[in-house]
This record gives sequence, C-alpha cells and structure tokens, in this order.
Amino acid sequence: MSKIDIVRAAMVSAMKSGDRARKDACSMLLSVLKNAAIDVRRDLTEDEENSVVLKEIKQTQETLDTTPAERTDIIEQCRLRISVYQEFAPRLMNEEEIRAVILEVLEILQIETPGPKDKGRIMKELMPRVKGRADGKLVNQILASMSS
Repeated sequence: MSKIDIVRAAMVSAMKSGDRARKDACSMLLSVLKNAAIDVRRDLTEDEENSVVLKEIKQTQETLDTTPAERTDIIEQCRLRISVYQEFAPRLMNEEEIRAVILEVLEILQIETPGPKDKGRIMKELMPRVKGRADGKLVNQILASMSS
C-alpha cells in the first residue's frame, strides 16, 4: 500500500469523524504526494514518498520558526500539521545507528581517522546509505565529532 493510499485513508477517516484540522493536514500532504508523482510521471518509490513527507515537515517547521509569536493561529496550525505529518514519516536513525553506518563506510574506504580532506569522499559514500532515514545535519555533526 503506497503512502498516497495510507494518507487518503487517514483523510477519509478524519472526514468521517469530523476532525476538520486533521482532514485539512492530510489533504495538503496528499496533494503534495500526488504532485510529486505527477512530476516524475510514475508512482513514487517508498524512499521518494518518505523524502516528500520529510520535506513537508521541514518546510512546516521553518514556517513555525519564522512566525511571529502573536500569530497563535498560524503557530497552532503548523504544530498540528507537523504532528499529523510525523505519523506518515519514516522512523529516523538515531546517533548510534548513524555512527555504525559511518564506521562501516570508513572501513570500506580504508580510513582509520577521518580528516577534513576525507570528508567529501566519506559523504559521497555515506549519504546514499542514510538518505531519507537520517537528518543530514545530524549526520554531518556526528562525522565532524568523529573527525576531531
């Protein structure tokens, strides 16, 4: 069952229960997923669906972060949308899991102690392995902490 079908079912359920805010959030996410599928002219893969959901969470978080404090209506709407979107987001890797993948990549590349000049090679090998399953910023921080 694709993420589009899952989100559509959640939207229908929200409509039946009369939860307008949840229905609107599901509707918005469904629209973004459908548009992404139209853009690539085929059904999305699971990784592509997950990256669309994560991108929507990130954009909504940015909106929340830049909204003035007195606009409580927008803040509340963003928080609700994020909580709904997170139901459909993949579980992200934690620090230990990311560290394990980094160590695996270091072993493959035969790098014992990563230095600043090795970062490009490491990231080129590492990012495809964690794409859609880990936050890139966190991956970068962990790699930097292992380099020093």
